[in-house]
Amino acid sequence: MNEILKNDLDNISSILEEIKKDSIAFLNSIDEIPTSHTDQKTDSFHLMATGLGASGALDLFNSHFRKLIVSSAGPRYWGYVIGGTTPAALAGDWLTSVFDQNTQSTQGSGDISAVVELQSIKMMAELFGLPDHFNGGFVSGATLSNFTCLGVARQWAGVQSGKDIARNGMSDEIVILAATPHSSVIKSLSMLGFGSNNIVKIKADQGRERIDLFDLEQKLIEFSGKPVILTCSAGTVNTVDFDDFQAISVLKKKYSFWMHVDAAFGAFAACSDNHQHLLSGWENADSITIDCHKWMNVPYDSAIFLSRKEHQKLQVQTFQNSNAPYLGNPAENFSYLNFLPENSRRFRALPAWFSLVAYGKEGFKWIVENSIHCAMLLKNYLEASADFEVCGAVHLNVVCFALKENSKTSDFLDILNGHGKVFMTPTILDGQLCIRAAFVNFRTTKQDVDIAIQEMEEVLEGL
Repeated sequence: MNEILKNDLDNISSILEEIKKDSIAFLNSIDEIPTSHTDQKTDSFHLMATGLGASGALDLFNSHFRKLIVSSAGPRYWGYVIGGTTPAALAGDWLTSVFDQNTQSTQGSGDISAVVELQSIKMMAELFGLPDHFNGGFVSGATLSNFTCLGVARQWAGVQSGKDIARNGMSDEIVILAATPHSSVIKSLSMLGFGSNNIVKIKADQGRERIDLFDLEQKLIEFSGKPVILTCSAGTVNTVDFDDFQAISVLKKKYSFWMHVDAAFGAFAACSDNHQHLLSGWENADSITIDCHKWMNVPYDSAIFLSRKEHQKLQVQTFQNSNAPYLGNPAENFSYLNFLPENSRRFRALPAWFSLVAYGKEGFKWIVENSIHCAMLLKNYLEASADFEVCGAVHLNVVCFALKENSKTSDFLDILNGHGKVFMTPTILDGQLCIRAAFVNFRTTKQDVDIAIQEMEEVLEGL
């Protein structure tokens, strides 16, 4: 064995202890670590003939790169939709690397990870109050979840026209309908061969981001006789708006179409007694996308897809390894190798399993309602301010706003993010440049909102 590798193996206990201390130091100071760095210049290194060993690599990383790591898992990182990492999720994630399982089959693979994954999917469905007619698996994020769901929808659409798209290629007869699709949906359509420009846009309700039901029905009538895939939103990017799934379910009984729900983080509204009604009817979907590294607060990368068990044959047709007998026969037993895009993947379910078991329904209810409470604190401040205006509605945990003197909004955001105390992102809503603050981190408190407000007021004074 290589001498340095052997030395690391012999000293694994002290190496892990060193990493543990380093990790604790980071987490204990996460409130103070900057949310951004304007100067990201770093040294460049060439591959060495003789390595430094794990401890040497850690020292080199800390001396050159650690200072530039931002607190994206911290309480005032409100850009995009990035959750933190709960202690239970961290435990599960560390063990995921220790165990290093390639999660594959529930039978014959020699490990239990696929069984744990199925149990995790079942518990997540219970968390969201979904019936047991869904099955699913873990993928890297909402993009791959949407890709997986829409891949099966594509196979369904082909069957409606008497075609096996997975084997024989795309059909130009398929119609994609959407009102306010997330960019990952559009990206997935591009990767699947639909073409990102080929979405038939449905009108949104006046002043909302949700589907106009009258226009949807007109489109369904217009495309009668063609296979239709409808992508719905459970939590749009800017205003966290929800489509009316009950009304869409009624249309689904009248017209034949595939109903896909992108609930990347909006699914967690089901954890709140005051907001679970927003998801009423989503149980009638054919497929659902849910991100775990957002509001569930598990580390990157983690998401699930859910599809109705009645579509399992379509799922296998889409993703089976038909020319690899050594990977098993998909007709004989359930295997994730033939159920989702990736053949090789880590034991992603474990951090979620730890989180679900550790915190239960009440824990996630608190996380969701705390995030919404913090969002409302910021909203109330903005509405009372003489300098800011809230843009659009605040339905849940995302607040969009701008300076009333809108020409200064961009400069304001650049300066605010440059201070490194809070981080937000720009967006466009109703054609206007806005600032977007997304609350999903379990660490965020009223004190963090107060710190952000103080920073915002200081930036205003300097503009």
